[in-house]
Amino acid sequence: MPGDAIEIKEIRRTFDKGATVALDGVSATIGQGQITGLVGPDGAGKTTLLRLVCGLLLPDSGTISVCGRDPDKEAVHVHELIGYMPQKFGLYEDLTVMENMRLYANLREVPNAERQGRYDKLLEFTQLGKFKKRLAGALSGGMKQKLGLACTLLAEPRVLLLDEPGVGVDPVARRELWSMVRDLATGDRIVVWSTAYLDEAEACDSVILLNEGKLLYRGTPGELSSRAKGRVYLVDGAGDLRRSLIVPLLKRDKTVDVVIQGSRVRVVTGDGGEQLKAELPTIRRESEERAGLGEVVGELTATPAEPRFEDAFMDILGGARRPKSLMQDLFRNKLGEDGKREETVRADHLTKRFGDFTAVDDVSFSICQGEIFGLLGPNGAGKSTTFKMMCGLLTPTEGSCSVVGLNFRDAPGKARGRLGYMAQKFSLYGNLTVLQNLQFFSGTYGMKGSAQKNAVDRVVEAFEFKKYIDSPSGALPLGYKQRLSLACAIMHGPDVLFLDEPTSGVDPVTRREFWTYINNAVELGVTVLVTTHFMDEAEYCDRIALVYTGQVIASGSPDDLKKSVANEKNPDPTMEDAFIDLIAKNDEARKKST
Repeated sequence: MPGDAIEIKEIRRTFDKGATVALDGVSATIGQGQITGLVGPDGAGKTTLLRLVCGLLLPDSGTISVCGRDPDKEAVHVHELIGYMPQKFGLYEDLTVMENMRLYANLREVPNAERQGRYDKLLEFTQLGKFKKRLAGALSGGMKQKLGLACTLLAEPRVLLLDEPGVGVDPVARRELWSMVRDLATGDRIVVWSTAYLDEAEACDSVILLNEGKLLYRGTPGELSSRAKGRVYLVDGAGDLRRSLIVPLLKRDKTVDVVIQGSRVRVVTGDGGEQLKAELPTIRRESEERAGLGEVVGELTATPAEPRFEDAFMDILGGARRPKSLMQDLFRNKLGEDGKREETVRADHLTKRFGDFTAVDDVSFSICQGEIFGLLGPNGAGKSTTFKMMCGLLTPTEGSCSVVGLNFRDAPGKARGRLGYMAQKFSLYGNLTVLQNLQFFSGTYGMKGSAQKNAVDRVVEAFEFKKYIDSPSGALPLGYKQRLSLACAIMHGPDVLFLDEPTSGVDPVTRREFWTYINNAVELGVTVLVTTHFMDEAEYCDRIALVYTGQVIASGSPDDLKKSVANEKNPDPTMEDAFIDLIAKNDEARKKST
């Protein structure tokens, strides 16, 4: 019934005087009592659609009805129905948790007699009760999202619109946030969860899939996943050389998508796996050529696997991009003729204190050439502090760290010159053009003359910057901002890459592309230290250190960590299961010891 749903009919919305089409003829019905996922890559039109539903934007053509009311003509009534949580943290960071809630209660005209009861209920619901006096700016990413949700719920909205609430939030906080929203999606409440996280989309009751402003699919996640049935395979046998399979597999015209899954490689095919199975011996030979140094890839097998939402999502978007090869041009092979892998990164008893607070407590590890080492952990666990010490951006209180044998205390300049650093947040110069940023950062790494020009030209071609070359970098789409950050970090062919959540907020297609570049560099002996909240990305790591309360509480390969939490109830856990279970076990052990 129109009065029980959001009705969207043939909506079209453009920007820049019609030059940019954000939504093109989108129609959908969003019902009550369930979570509807608004799913799509960066720039798909998700935020534009939510703002149209709120009445913050008006469509060029088409109509929208929110519980039978027009967001334009009946704006006051629609605003009373809607609670909108924007993608960026929209509260005041210099106000406390409680002050933000009081301010929001005033803005939404919550009756005075009901305020305290709602405060108490929401503080308990979001587990923010003991943080009432903490400044919002001092909260972790997950706690900020919980506060945003609490403020949105103060007016008890019938329609709840959440714009990518899981971005930048660790798996523990995301699961908690998801559980909270699931409890809210009952009765006559309408809940829309916008996301580019495909595990979130898979958990929704129904999904609306957008890409470049067009509606690609609407229905249940299971119905979409079933479209890939019989076309998904796990390729086993390559072991430590599994990443050398990626490029040979992507060369096959019937390959739709390729991702590393622990010690195996997950392949989505377009022909039911016929080409894959027929060409496994050839793929093996090509992989050995990529691995080089006479390394032998084991006998490959392809086993059918149950399709996931992500498999069908990549299929409907046209599959993974085939990135141009540029790593061989930028990175000389860093491995010796004997193939011996030298230690390139080392942390010895790293400790960092801020006053009385110990952020990192006696952390040690080492990383070799051609290895991807992941630092995982919840928000506020100490992994970013560890990462910054490893980059030379913070000085340890105790302990030391080095890159290719150069200690940051003794030779900080030389050490930084041997690494490439990509920050979590876009840290380039937004008022400089793409070309100017590339020229500036290559210059800071000591490149000049023809070598600098050649390096800039290579990354402009490989990352497809030509159409944006004279655009201010601050105005780029998110995916291109991340490409530019990576390009600036690798132009000088560093021995070590430090990547701090390099694909946060980026769509799955671009994430695949990023990891193809990274894997190519690793094949040439580049060392990678990475932090991420995407558990599927953690599968690319050779080893992982799980950081919690400033300490490494578990380490090993992705498969090792998953096996460590496997049990009869969950014999085949995911990386997210391992992440959450290991933290829960650590909490339980701490309680018993106190």
